[in-house]
Amino acid sequence: MANLLQRLFKARDKPSNRVSSAPGFYMGQSVAGKMVNERSSMQTTAVFACVRIIAETIASLPLHTFQYNGDGKEKVYQHPLYKLLHDEPNPEMTSFSFRETMMTHILLWGNSYSQIIKNGRGEVLGLYPLLPDKMTVDRDKFGSLYYTYRKENKTYYLSPEEVLHIPGLGFDGIMGYSPVALAKNAIGLNIAAEEYGGRFFANNATPSGILHTEGTIKDPKKVRDAWHSAYGGSGNSNKVAVLEDGLQYQPISMPNSDAQFLETRKFQIEEICRIFQVPPHLVADLSKSSFSNIENQSISFVVHTIRPWLVRIEQAMNRKLFKDSEKGNYFVNFNASALMRGDYKSRMDGYAIGIQNGFFSVNDIRKMENLDPIPAEEGGDLYLVNGNMLPLKMAGAYAKKALNESEGNEQVEKE
Repeated sequence: MANLLQRLFKARDKPSNRVSSAPGFYMGQSVAGKMVNERSSMQTTAVFACVRIIAETIASLPLHTFQYNGDGKEKVYQHPLYKLLHDEPNPEMTSFSFRETMMTHILLWGNSYSQIIKNGRGEVLGLYPLLPDKMTVDRDKFGSLYYTYRKENKTYYLSPEEVLHIPGLGFDGIMGYSPVALAKNAIGLNIAAEEYGGRFFANNATPSGILHTEGTIKDPKKVRDAWHSAYGGSGNSNKVAVLEDGLQYQPISMPNSDAQFLETRKFQIEEICRIFQVPPHLVADLSKSSFSNIENQSISFVVHTIRPWLVRIEQAMNRKLFKDSEKGNYFVNFNASALMRGDYKSRMDGYAIGIQNGFFSVNDIRKMENLDPIPAEEGGDLYLVNGNMLPLKMAGAYAKKALNESEGNEQVEKE
């Protein structure tokens, strides 16, 4: 049986970030002729805004450590992981900056790696982010994973127990795909459009053209360079051109409005938002948003974009950061309820329903609103229900009792 399992593990595919190894998934030259990688893509405003809104949203959510008890779950403040994940994963970073860096790595490279530092008892002492472009994942001859990190001409080999690896979307369940590599043509078109706009306005928003004459020009290059030097660029705007030897200037490019330049720029913003599943209004594109639908779009962003990332991170941390004896008893969990709070009136209406139906106490609500609790002796911890509501099975008994009392009263009156 052992030999059979060993052969099966040997036969497993070598994990690889196919984004960098398969044809068509390379970061690099796009069809638009622009170099696209994780750094050049962040120079486009739409990519930067999408990465920032997702990374900062997840980094700002409270992350707590919990333990199951007989009645549910409770926060465990004394567990070593609580301080690491909630406050300070290492002496150089806050929890916010650590998670922001982690999400930026996933969104650009498709994978996040963090080195896990443990003591002799297996307790986690620190988490340090590692650069994804310097990490490779492979299997040894027994089929087990190992991580190779190369930095400053040094190579470090890490076991799976030493690495918190959070992959994004992928094919093999081990390595994630880089959204930048998969969508390099869309991002490259955005880069090309921005560069075209920059060059257009650097030329004083004047289209290119030709200098022509009925005669013969002996040195066309010299004439062209002299023209560009004297009249090209925004620094030479509004100069009076002097044409000699019968030269005439004729524009040959269409104005940007005719080429629908602005529409192209606007569509590319939508395209990049589609890659990262970010509503356009969150990157300051309000062309398709209104007062009535922005709240619904924001809720959709939490449900369909943020929540899957939270589940992915929570499960990876629960799997890698707890000891075997703690798994199933302890877990980490993001508190995303703050993102779903809505406006003040909607929250108050929801709280009122919760109190009337007995699943919220006053102190439950005050805790969610960061207010001081009301003392228990004053009723702060009471769970109340509407007195007019009865269990269905008691409705008949109540009616029968009322009928008997009514008949008894009638009998007394007769007597």
